[in-house]
Amino acid sequence: MTTLPQEVEIHEEGPREGFQIEPRTHPVGERAALVEALADAGLRQIPVASFVSRRRVPQMADAAELFAAVRKRAGTRYTALWLNETGFERARATPQVDLAGTLYFYASDAFSRQNNGQGAAEFAESQRLWLRRYREAGLAIEAAYVMTAFGCNLEGEIGEDRLAGVLGFVGGLLRDEGGALPRLYLADTVGWANPLSVRRRVDLVRRLLPGVRVGLHLHDTRGIGMANALAALEHGVDLFDASIAGLGGCPFCGHAHGSASGNICTEDLAFLCAELGIETGLDLEQLVAAARLAERIIGRRLDGKLMHAGTLRALRRRAG
Repeated sequence: MTTLPQEVEIHEEGPREGFQIEPRTHPVGERAALVEALADAGLRQIPVASFVSRRRVPQMADAAELFAAVRKRAGTRYTALWLNETGFERARATPQVDLAGTLYFYASDAFSRQNNGQGAAEFAESQRLWLRRYREAGLAIEAAYVMTAFGCNLEGEIGEDRLAGVLGFVGGLLRDEGGALPRLYLADTVGWANPLSVRRRVDLVRRLLPGVRVGLHLHDTRGIGMANALAALEHGVDLFDASIAGLGGCPFCGHAHGSASGNICTEDLAFLCAELGIETGLDLEQLVAAARLAERIIGRRLDGKLMHAGTLRALRRRAG
């Protein structure tokens, strides 16, 4: 049975996840202008940059400078990613960052080892320390992500039993530490999801973590990202990460094992919602303008469809 939500919340990933995979660092002023254009389009949460290893991700070495350059808009949160205590302290020392307590887990052991030098179980246990660290810093836990929740280029498809084990650990961690979890995202990090697996795994989260709002972080690696989003919408999911013009990808999935293209496209997802009568609070024309700005900054044709075809507003006006 189709149960479309009345409203959908879309968080923007392009400025962080998009630019971290680019082969060169783009000027701070250009990236700040893109962040501002996205906020003007109505996006309520924008991860601006990552406070991560300057050696492994030199494109994010100027994260603090980028935050300082952005003119913040009321009603938008400007967040950041960090993976260790050093990154967290750098983010805390940057006053423009809207800090958010986020936990991370992996369904793929091999991917976790490649990304962090730790197995999935060991990395999951480390989140206990993060939960306590956030509490000491006065930050509530806002969300958790399960990376490679559908599959991994290193291990293949991740079974639902494996995902259930991760979700069970998350639930146990929260009970042990006395925390609450408002949102949990299933991340299709390298593009293994399909519409059926999306529906089944959303149900799995709802069954094992009742009351937690389910979000999806989808990539369009194999061309069915928007089909996966539609399946989620029809299953009542109302929270998505997306990336302007389809920017992004995972820089650590390993070229020998295939690549991961960008997140599902923000303006295309917002257009889909609009066509289905779902409110997003986003201005499609301004999103298209932001996507075209991203394309000019990157300097090559990007994957978004709406940005090249245009919205239907003018055509409908002429037809009417």
